Amino acid sequence: MNKERLYDAFGELIYTLAMADGLIQPEEIRALDRILEGHPWASQIKWSFNYEVNKGLDLKDVYKKALDTFTQHGQDKEYAYLIDILQKVAKASDGIDDNEQEMIERFQLDLKENFINEMEKRKLV
Repeated sequence: MNKERLYDAFGELIYTLAMADGLIQPEEIRALDRILEGHPWASQIKWSFNYEVNKGLDLKDVYKKALDTFTQHGQDKEYAYLIDILQKVAKASDGIDDNEQEMIERFQLDLKENFINEMEKRKLV
């Protein structure tokens, strides 16, 4: 899997977080722009985020697509950066609400479970 697809999935997941409370706030967009500043794949992440905003697809489908990409890609230290992005974007508009917190926690759990399942399937554990 190439890095472009990985960072597309970043944008997809950030979109699902921003929409977790039902509406993308201008503060969340500004926070995302600040956070991505200087990241070598910032334009790809932002392009993917904007694509999802314009398409308005089902959040569960977008989330699943992103999670499947992360599972296929395998472990990567960039996931810590992604979680940091999610937390900062969620905080940008009146703090992290319950839906956003639940989504971040669910993502961390789902990612861990998918990696464990994949390792078991490959008989690596």
